[in-house]
Amino acid sequence: MPKVALYNQSGSQVGDVELNDTVFGIEPNEHVLHDAVVMQQASRRQGTHAVKNRSAVSGGGRKPWRQKGTGRARQGSIRSPQWVGGGVVFGPTPRSYSYKLPKKVRRLALQSALSSKVKEESLVVLEGLAIETPKTKEVVNLLAALNVNEKALIVTADQDEVIAKSANNLPNTKVLSVSQINVLDLLAHDKLIITKDAAEKAGEVLA
Repeated sequence: MPKVALYNQSGSQVGDVELNDTVFGIEPNEHVLHDAVVMQQASRRQGTHAVKNRSAVSGGGRKPWRQKGTGRARQGSIRSPQWVGGGVVFGPTPRSYSYKLPKKVRRLALQSALSSKVKEESLVVLEGLAIETPKTKEVVNLLAALNVNEKALIVTADQDEVIAKSANNLPNTKVLSVSQINVLDLLAHDKLIITKDAAEKAGEVLA
């Protein structure tokens, strides 16, 4: 089992903690991580792009000239695609880009992302995290005490509105609960700060 240092909110080491080997101690699967990131980014696309086809553009209800006898090419509408102001052929239409990977693959991706943080020594486990009232300064002091200057992801066992609001004004800091952790956020942030309770809960849920 991987063993990492346990810190308090003041930044002092208060011991060690053993993490679940099947969640925090596997060899990261880069291919699965890539698949999970592409899936998340695709699902975030709005897909609201649209063009007007020949039925949507205005005009063109009448045949511009008779079929035969004029010497010109036959035309059925001045809003056909070859005309200026005509409809667009095979243009993008609104659609959803989202898709899902198999459950086991998604779990493996999360395990790989968490294990990579342990492997890179980018995981900080906190004994506990408590903030009484929403104050950005509290999170700033916590990051300073832990010597974290990079982009940081703070993970708590359950949703904590006070901690989330305290970190809202910090552009490089994000707060999630264990149920909200995802591969994209784990890889996008350099440091993962997780409470001991959250690490244990992740170990149970993702094992």
